[in-house]
Amino acid sequence: MKMDSRQLRVADAVRLLNSTPLGEVVQPHVVYRHLNRVAYKIGDGRRIDLMRYAAWLFHARREAFEPGWTETNYEAHKEATNTRSRAQSESSRDIAAEGWIHEPRNLERKDACRQSFRLFCEQYFQQTFHLVWSQDHLKVIGKIETAVIDGGLFAMAMPRGSGKTTLCETACLWALLYGHREFIALIGSDDRRELG
Repeated sequence: MKMDSRQLRVADAVRLLNSTPLGEVVQPHVVYRHLNRVAYKIGDGRRIDLMRYAAWLFHARREAFEPGWTETNYEAHKEATNTRSRAQSESSRDIAAEGWIHEPRNLERKDACRQSFRLFCEQYFQQTFHLVWSQDHLKVIGKIETAVIDGGLFAMAMPRGSGKTTLCETACLWALLYGHREFIALIGSDDRRELG
C-alpha cells in the first residue's frame, strides 16, 4: 500500500511510527492531542504531515528546556525534580510531623483497646453498640479478635439486623487503626436484592 508521508491519517501515522525496531513509541491519543494543540502547523486538521510533525516535536522538546540548554543543565533539572519529589514523598509519609495527628486524649483507653475488640466497640462506638451483648455476640467478637490478631477464617450466621455488618465494619477499623493488619478488604452484599 502506497502512503504519502505528507498526508497521513492519524491511525496510519501511529502505525508507521510504531513499526520501527524500537516497537511502540506513541499511542493514538498522544498524536490526537498534538494535532489538537498545533493543528495546521502539522497538517490540515484531519491528516498529518509526518515531516512537519517530526520537526514540531523536535522544537517542542527543545523549548521545554531553558535557552542555552546543555547536558549539565538537564542533569541539574533532573536532580532538582528528584529532590522535590523526594521532599513531597517524605512530607506525605510523615503526617504526624505536620501536626495533622494529635496525641490521644486518653492514652490508657487507647492501649487497653489494642488487644480487646469488645472494649474497642464499647469505648469508641458507644452510640452503635449501646445494648447488652448476647452470648452469640461475645462468641463472634472472640472469633473476630482471634482472626484479626492471629489470623484465620470463620463463618458467622446470625439473625437479620443483629449487627453482623456493623461488627465486621468496626473490626476492619480496629485492625487498621491498631496496625493488626496491613491490608483489609470487606466483602458483603448491598441493599439491592433480586426479589421474587
